Amino acid sequence: MTGTETSRTEGFDAPPLRRLRYFHGQMLGARDFQREQDYHREKLRLRMRCLLGYGVVCGLHVEPAPREEDDCPPDAAEESARPEASVEEGGAETEHTRRRAKARITPGLAVDCAGNEVVVRGGCVIDLWKALPPHERDTDTVWVGIEYAERPVEPTRAVYNDACADTSDCEFGWTEECYKVRVTGCEPPVDERCDTCCSACEHKVLWLARITCVDWYEPVRRDQIHMNVRRPFGRHLPTVITGINWIHGHTYTIDEAKALLGTQDEDGGLVVRFSADVRSDTLRPGVVEVQVIEGGSGRNASTWYMGGTFAEPDAECDEFTRQFRYRQTTRETLQDGDRVLITVRAAFILDRCCRPVDGTHVGGRVPTIATDATRSAAHGGCDLPPSGIGPWTSGTGAGGDVFESWFFVKER
Repeated sequence: MTGTETSRTEGFDAPPLRRLRYFHGQMLGARDFQREQDYHREKLRLRMRCLLGYGVVCGLHVEPAPREEDDCPPDAAEESARPEASVEEGGAETEHTRRRAKARITPGLAVDCAGNEVVVRGGCVIDLWKALPPHERDTDTVWVGIEYAERPVEPTRAVYNDACADTSDCEFGWTEECYKVRVTGCEPPVDERCDTCCSACEHKVLWLARITCVDWYEPVRRDQIHMNVRRPFGRHLPTVITGINWIHGHTYTIDEAKALLGTQDEDGGLVVRFSADVRSDTLRPGVVEVQVIEGGSGRNASTWYMGGTFAEPDAECDEFTRQFRYRQTTRETLQDGDRVLITVRAAFILDRCCRPVDGTHVGGRVPTIATDATRSAAHGGCDLPPSGIGPWTSGTGAGGDVFESWFFVKER
């Protein structure tokens, strides 16, 4: 093995893979069979996280809970630390002191960053106050997640006693793979690893939702639940376009279009926002292109390119950015009936891991960076993307491609 090969494999997060070798007359014990199980389980985990990745595969949506339900498996440490409920003198919990802040996790499947499959079969309801660690209860924002767990089940009495054991009590004969619900009042860390296969996994909780403005004595509303913190299943989380400052397909007046393009205003320009940092040095001439397709009642469909430049960020000062602003630098004028076509070559914009932005403008539904009620107007049907988690962003999961959008111009 060369020195280069050694450096590439140092620190690979996987134990030695040793499988049982059978031979005639071999004496096998429980430890040998356990190690054989471990071998196959580790191979499955390794294959899962390195070839496919991790995250939420399906389901596991967080939603308001039906009343008077609480069937999530509690953590033993959290259960013992629960405070007593406020009660009246007669011992019954009053209407005003009954905590009602609950949420429900729907059935689903996920894979954690170690490659363990986490299955929630029937869904469960969480009492947020009870599940929240006592030292984190001074908050009105909580995060809800799940974590892979195991527990021994089915006690079985051994046929032969262990000579080294103190008693001949029953042993558990099976291990059940299950899950634990986690609730925290501290913002969870983000997995910033570029390589999720070889590097160690530190945070095994899969966070599903953030719940804001929690009132412990009132039911949780749907508008308080934000599921954009969940990680979709895959080897890495692609950087996507999450907002633009114009309305796709909208019709603007000539003056509105000039203000939007920054024709006469140095603070104006087209703004594109990303879900994560991108490298400022990849925002080069040619990455963004503004093309005008002439309209009007006479001869039309002639095209010309509008000159422009990046007003933000300053690549010499800012290594990374979450958005850019591109403004017109020439004095060409727009006319009634023109269509302005905006092209962003996302395959040339790289994120922190030097991966291309996933830029396909699926259905033209990347939301507007709202500045007033008009700009935040909806497109109609398909309010949520196929994942069921909104709002829409660019991307199909393939990475790269071209982001296209347009708007129309009228005289007044």
